[in-house]
Amino acid sequence: MDVPELLESASLLVPEETATENDITVRDIWDYLAHDEWEIALGLLEELGDGHPLPLAFWEQLADAADQLRLERSSAWCHWRCSEIRNGVIQADLTLRPAAEARRTTPVAGHGVLRPMWDIGHLSPTGGRAVSIASLWVENMPTLEPGGRATVRLVPLTPSRWTHLQPGQQITMHEDQTVAGTAVILEVHRPATAMPTE
Repeated sequence: MDVPELLESASLLVPEETATENDITVRDIWDYLAHDEWEIALGLLEELGDGHPLPLAFWEQLADAADQLRLERSSAWCHWRCSEIRNGVIQADLTLRPAAEARRTTPVAGHGVLRPMWDIGHLSPTGGRAVSIASLWVENMPTLEPGGRATVRLVPLTPSRWTHLQPGQQITMHEDQTVAGTAVILEVHRPATAMPTE
């Protein structure tokens, strides 16, 4: 499908009554599509999807459109949202250790590139710490500096290992044997594998 078809198809998956914080609805998006304002339509569809749970097909179509438009940030975000639907997502308040106290001295990329290890309370067969891997997305910031604090989204590599987490729990981030940061769980959303695609 080409970009207009992808965006039209995605818009059909949004309930009519759904609106953004600025009261933009699917009808408004159709006006942008009619005038070939594809980038604006894509951005507004992303905004509609961020406020309401929508099926995997919605995000897949937006990701394809963003790829064709060569919009790297939108593409990364839409592919990320596909991962959240497939694997679940944990939102947390993360504080990185200062550069003087940790191995990391450079900022963490905010757009899902980093896949650190997390101590989420599991033990190895020998009784030592067993870590789990989750990709990291920093909300509303392109990077997170050492010593910085931000709300993050974590997509687990193995979702079944993360099912015990609850809001308020504390977990630690590791890039090696040392603690790179500490996060407090804010929300836990399980994988939506049974979610309809149409």
